[in-house]
Amino acid sequence: MERLKTLFRRWSGEECQRCRQLSGGGSQRVYYRMEGASRSCVGTVAGDMRENRAFFAYTRHLYGRGMPVPELYAVDDDGLRYLQQDLGDRSLYSVLLDKRRQGVGFDAEMLSMYKQALTDLDALQRAGADMDFSVGYPRGAFDRRSMMWDLNYFKYFYLKLAHIPFDEELLENDFEMLADWLLEADTGYFLYRDFQGRNIMVGDRLYYIDYQGGRRGAAQYDVASLLYSAKSDLPEAVRGELLRHYTSIHGDSGFMRHFWGYAMLRILQTLGAYGYRGLYERKPYFAESIPLAVGNLRRLMDEHGVPEGLVELARCLERVCRADAGSVLKADRLTVSVMSFSYKKGLPNDSSGNGGGHIFDCRALPNPGRYEQYRAYTGRDECVAAFLSAQPEVGAFLEHARAIVAQSVKKYVERRFTHLQVAFGCTGGQHRSVYCAERTAEWLRSAFPDVDVVLVHREW
Repeated sequence: MERLKTLFRRWSGEECQRCRQLSGGGSQRVYYRMEGASRSCVGTVAGDMRENRAFFAYTRHLYGRGMPVPELYAVDDDGLRYLQQDLGDRSLYSVLLDKRRQGVGFDAEMLSMYKQALTDLDALQRAGADMDFSVGYPRGAFDRRSMMWDLNYFKYFYLKLAHIPFDEELLENDFEMLADWLLEADTGYFLYRDFQGRNIMVGDRLYYIDYQGGRRGAAQYDVASLLYSAKSDLPEAVRGELLRHYTSIHGDSGFMRHFWGYAMLRILQTLGAYGYRGLYERKPYFAESIPLAVGNLRRLMDEHGVPEGLVELARCLERVCRADAGSVLKADRLTVSVMSFSYKKGLPNDSSGNGGGHIFDCRALPNPGRYEQYRAYTGRDECVAAFLSAQPEVGAFLEHARAIVAQSVKKYVERRFTHLQVAFGCTGGQHRSVYCAERTAEWLRSAFPDVDVVLVHREW
């Protein structure tokens, strides 16, 4: 905080007289409204240097092109704190919420604001198309790998936790086919990534924030993000009018060919995020949003279906739509979160809020990372797995860990607890911890079929 105040003094020439923390969203960034005698700003503390670098580069580019994004005032020497323009507290979503509370609903003023947002979106997508995406985080393009991350997020944090049955091999094949088809669209735009009402600020005009996850990609994704935001729950007729408005501005004759596929991808990503925050972390706000997202999926499936040939995905989504989304929130099965991590980056947090769990230190085990032929691989690769499985001490270590974990699992099930965290750490979080986490998750699924197992490699 002192460094942030020093940065404020350096920028404004004034002492910071008032500093108030602002309510945050789903990120780890912390925001403060900072005020001096005549100047004010939003001060930000953000620990992810790569994400910050992307935000700085994108902001300078977009602001330099006259786009309505916050001005970046100052950046601390370490890049972990920065000052940006204060755009107030009023977002497009909060305006919509206020109107609904007043019984007005989605009136002509809201329609006009949403149309303006889509007009601005087209300008942002084009103005950012020639940015330096080498700073993009976690990737410079919304490519096949990025799509697979989102689809597997949905698979592991929604389907698994909601107990929706599926054939994993067939579903993975469909995911790959879907990604390949979506990438046939024009991907030469700036993809904002999280273009939704909470990130659109209302002042003398509309302003746009939180685009640090942006990258090069298809324009359809951002349009779907706004129109199919679960919490905003736009009327279908309004969605149709807004979509026609955007396409009249955008002018891409092939836009609609892939739009519904990108809309489906966005909804599945949202369900994965709500599953993680709501079912895994047990945060009520996100859990309560699940039925809204499922409702969006149900409407999209009814009207547009699934792209041709994706049989297992269609079967799986039909099960999601038929299931009682509300009953998902009442599940009391035990979820065991198995994680690998690097000690260099700190101990893992128990995001469920329960605390406790087990952390096993793998650093006393033989390290494949010391050998050149294994350095580029991970504990999931066959060569590294073969090396570690041949070491007697690794087998003994896992047997001891399993005995401890089994005792906890049995007692947690008996007491109807809902979450247990089991973490394996090593120096780099790449070889030994990954191998031990993989083997432990495999054993848990076999030994305790009535327990949900979620596997996360934190450093990937």
